[in-house]
Amino acid sequence: MLQAYADHWALITGASSGIGAEFARQLAARGMHLILVARREEPMKALAQELFTAHGTKTEVISVDLNDPQSPARLMAEVESRGRTVELLINNAGFGYISEIETVNLNRVLELIQVNIAALTELTYRVLPGMLQRGHGGVINVSSVAAFQPVAYMGAYSASKSYVLHFTESLWAEAREKGVTVLALCPGTTRTDFFDISGAAPGWLEKNSSQDVATVVRTAIKALEKKRSYIVSGWKNYILSLLVRLAMRSTVVKESMKYFRPEK
Repeated sequence: MLQAYADHWALITGASSGIGAEFARQLAARGMHLILVARREEPMKALAQELFTAHGTKTEVISVDLNDPQSPARLMAEVESRGRTVELLINNAGFGYISEIETVNLNRVLELIQVNIAALTELTYRVLPGMLQRGHGGVINVSSVAAFQPVAYMGAYSASKSYVLHFTESLWAEAREKGVTVLALCPGTTRTDFFDISGAAPGWLEKNSSQDVATVVRTAIKALEKKRSYIVSGWKNYILSLLVRLAMRSTVVKESMKYFRPEK
């Protein structure tokens, strides 16, 4: 697993807000230094100053758009040029997209696949060999409870999160006896700007039960320390992930239509 938190480096994508920023706060409190990665540079700089003031954390801020297929390679080249060795990779960058078939923005769907699947896959494969060679390290790939079922109006998103879950579990099996843990974090509805970006109906988050980012991140770190292959954050979400496996798949996906149908 991790050699140690203190004085080692974690690379966090999607670090400008939400779950990514909370990972930065909790890992900094454990003594880790951070490579913050996102498109928006100013929020990351503000976060870096906050963490330095609170914990004396060393922070590298790298502005990258992971929608660009060349970005993962450039990002890791930049990390190497700065002399940083990644002990913990957190693939948090990703977004959702809600739409009916007739009005879908195909470019947006393809961007989702690039960020949620392709960039995550490439970054994971770029850091894992070094971790395995050293005999320690960890990767947390942020999936979703949507990974356990198809979701109407969010077909590409739920499929992308199923990919992340299965991909991560496969790597966990390969890496677990070599000192490296690969974990899929599967949160349910979480109080972030995710639903604003995805195109959900106004007030969607307020109408549905949700968790705070601090709880989700604590759950993930605890699961990593236990060398789990995946973790669902929240017992209600965990039960839901089991129930959808027992119901007929057609019933499950039709039921999802009640929650995510776009407003006209």
